[in-house]
Order: sequence, then C-alpha cells, then structure tokens
Amino acid sequence: MRNKREATRGGLVLPPPLGAYFAAKNRQDVDAMLACFADEAIVVDEAQERRGREAIHQWMEESSAKYRVSVEPFDLREQEGTMLVTGLVSGAFPGSPVKLRYAFSLAGVRIASLTIAA
Repeated sequence: MRNKREATRGGLVLPPPLGAYFAAKNRQDVDAMLACFADEAIVVDEAQERRGREAIHQWMEESSAKYRVSVEPFDLREQEGTMLVTGLVSGAFPGSPVKLRYAFSLAGVRIASLTIAA
C-alpha cells in the first residue's frame, strides 16, 4: 500500500488506506479492498457488523457481486480521530445514485473500522 496521498477522480485527496480502498472498490477488486484492512477490523453496513478479515472478505464478495457499486468520494472531514468520507454511490440498487457516509478509523496504515450509513 502506498504511503502517499492520492487524489480521487473528483480531485479529493484521501489518506493512503482510504484512497486505496475506494480505488479497489471501484475496480470491484475484493483482494485489494481487503488488503486495506487490519486483521481484526470491523465493518458495519446495512445495520450488520462483520468482524475480522474472513467475515469482511465474505461481505465484500457478496456486496460486490450483488450491487456492483462505484463510489465518487467528494468530501473528507476528520472528527475525533474518525475520517468521514461522503461519496456519491452508484450501482445496481433502488434509488441509485445515493450519498453515503463512510466513517473510517485507522490503525497505522490499515483500516481498523468502517461504518457505512446514509
């Protein structure tokens, strides 16, 4: 994983693990997405919690196949140690596109937790 911040297509500059996560998500590259997460990471999406890389990998596989999501991050804020990214999310789901907020906490250069909400 790179240590340098990179700009999204819209010009937003994200910290390396977040930029790598969204780039991999937009390519539907589950292995590259998973590489961004710490071993004991937690993901909360659609009111369901997944703990650890195996559960997160399964969630990524299922959601990538079902929704074929792409995300265009357009806002980044830091609040009490949490990185809040708002993005326009498009995919194979009713109401697409929608704005969603991705709340990340980091452990070094890896994602320790991710909560996705409207």
